[in-house]
Amino acid sequence: MSKVSTKPYLVRAIFDWCLDQGFTPYVAVQVDERTVVPPGYARDGQIVLNLSPDATNHLVMGNELITFQARFGGVAHALSLPIANVLAVYARENGHGMAFEIESAAEEQAELEADEVTADGESEGAESSDEGPDSSPPGSRPGFGRGHLKVIK
Repeated sequence: MSKVSTKPYLVRAIFDWCLDQGFTPYVAVQVDERTVVPPGYARDGQIVLNLSPDATNHLVMGNELITFQARFGGVAHALSLPIANVLAVYARENGHGMAFEIESAAEEQAELEADEVTADGESEGAESSDEGPDSSPPGSRPGFGRGHLKVIK
């Protein structure tokens, strides 16, 4: 059974919360070759978009893509935003919402961690950023294994 990311569900939940509270839902997205947005509107490889019903038409928030139509300079454009590229979804009025890591960065981190694990399951050169008496790496203290939490995709 394939695991579906929690990210699209969280994006939709924050979007719904914004609408329920009378706020304007905004989404920040990393622009790459999979992202379809009007040319010239992205800044530093990112774009922030208003997802309110007044600003969009035919909004569909799926598990893989957010698609909708919006006007830029009076011209209608079809937009397609990969959920994997969503950086944040939040209310314009107060900034409350949720930020995410881009999946490609999280996948690279997971691959790096996997490369550090040797065949016997011990970590090579793992260091802890915590300070204090219990700052030893996970797995080195008796009865403690690696954490079960992972980065939201």
